[in-house]
Amino acid sequence: MRIATLQHHGRRRIGRLTADLEAVELFEVDGCRGALELIEHGLPALSGERVALAGARLLAPLPRPRRNIFCVGRNYHAHAKELRETVFKDNAPKVDAWPIVFSKVPECVVGPGDPVRLPSAISRQIDYEAELAIVIGHGGCNIARADAMKHVWGWTIVNDVTARDVQMRHGQWHLGKSFDTFCPMGPWIVTADELDGRDTRVRCWVNGEPRQDARTTDLIFDIPTLIETCSRGISLVPGDVIATGTPAGVGMGLNPPRWLAHGDVVRIEIDGIGVLENRFVEEDRA
Repeated sequence: MRIATLQHHGRRRIGRLTADLEAVELFEVDGCRGALELIEHGLPALSGERVALAGARLLAPLPRPRRNIFCVGRNYHAHAKELRETVFKDNAPKVDAWPIVFSKVPECVVGPGDPVRLPSAISRQIDYEAELAIVIGHGGCNIARADAMKHVWGWTIVNDVTARDVQMRHGQWHLGKSFDTFCPMGPWIVTADELDGRDTRVRCWVNGEPRQDARTTDLIFDIPTLIETCSRGISLVPGDVIATGTPAGVGMGLNPPRWLAHGDVVRIEIDGIGVLENRFVEEDRA
């Protein structure tokens, strides 16, 4: 199933997409927490209401995740290689030792079609990162790699937007990753019974120009390993989100680097999920 959160008649609602992807069948449940309600309590009854997808305002499927998003850095072989030629060249660890894990605050999540604000007074080195994200369904601590896929509820897309100069200035990445609107998410969650994220294609375009293209089979640390790693001594809970890393082709990795500017449109497509697209706007013109 594809589970969507949307705004309908002034209310936040949750629904499932029809097989032809033309409409959303709404559930008979409060939609304030988006798909988290379903992840925690199971599928509710359908209300009998149906909304045409073309006329729906989609929100992030988890409009406000219950806690920080787990994010993985430099997790595609080609991406790790391209960053070795940038400002990371003096502090790049051995990429196959342990996953690099950081977080983004839940308040930075926005939905498909929402504007992403460029904080030009603070940073002029804003970058995009197309990523497949895991949505945890069954929590646990010290999850074994062999059992990890049993804990996956579904999959979605995130754009791990990054202020590169802020990221480098502070050493740790949390501040440069967590600006308001810096985590577009969507367009919906595809449940684990319909997609195996261990082998799917991740692509990204900026203003129609292809930038990123890779398969998740190219991950340095595969998805079961990431779930095992993030749960080492930390109890994962239903609704946790783990962004799995971005392919080569980010703006920082280009020569010269190409940062996002007012009016730029970033489109991310992941096979088996769909498309997440957002426009970037200067804060004073948002």
